[in-house]
Amino acid sequence: MSLQACLLTLFVGMGLSAASLAAPAAVRYCDYPVYPPISWSDAAGEIQGVAPRAVREVVGALGLPLQMVVLGNWNRCLTDAAEGRVDLVIAYRSAERERSLVFSTVPLLREEVSVFYNRRKPLKVSRLEDLAHYRGGLLFGESYGQAFDRFVADNGNIEWVASNQQNFGKLIRGRIDFIAHERRTGKLFLEYLPGAADIDVLPLTLAVDHLYFAVSKRSPLVTRMAEIDLQLQRLKSANNVERWLHESEQAYRASQAQADKQP
Repeated sequence: MSLQACLLTLFVGMGLSAASLAAPAAVRYCDYPVYPPISWSDAAGEIQGVAPRAVREVVGALGLPLQMVVLGNWNRCLTDAAEGRVDLVIAYRSAERERSLVFSTVPLLREEVSVFYNRRKPLKVSRLEDLAHYRGGLLFGESYGQAFDRFVADNGNIEWVASNQQNFGKLIRGRIDFIAHERRTGKLFLEYLPGAADIDVLPLTLAVDHLYFAVSKRSPLVTRMAEIDLQLQRLKSANNVERWLHESEQAYRASQAQADKQP
């Protein structure tokens, strides 16, 4: 090999190494897609909904590549974020979570937490404390504000499961008396759940909370929280989040209707 060829090979190799060193690491976003229209999986297994769409938009605006991570339950997402194995989740804020996560100051979405029950077993409930007389169900890792979390810890009347199918299935069969769940998400999920005709939601609102971008304190992304807030404010000012909610609801209904037609 000539001297010129050797030098060319060396320079090309050095250039590739420099490029690889300069390339930013992908932001690892963890999702548990069982909350339509916020987050759900389509027939191809792709994550859909407002949360992943907002993440793609914000992370893309920061000029960073993105890697979607789906784990077996929501608690695993929170644990991996706390330990730095993933960079980002979309979550409610709580004192416990703030020990390991940094939350955006601009919320992504407002949510109402409600009580779902079986009409064959009516509840006499007008306030949170009344639920102490009944058996409830939650998904691993769920948190609905300090008052509700304290109620759960004090009363020990909650059964924890990994999926909405399990949780609402138990409510349909009468094995539990209530489920605390986001009103919008729960009602949409029930539209296509077999056997859910007797499941209804109380007018009572247990809590009003917000979903935030939550970044692991062990992630390099934590240094860019101000930029994340700026991008979230841009999305909200353009009314994108509300538009995406409507589009996600339509897409979810269309996907479920298509699934029902399959032999």
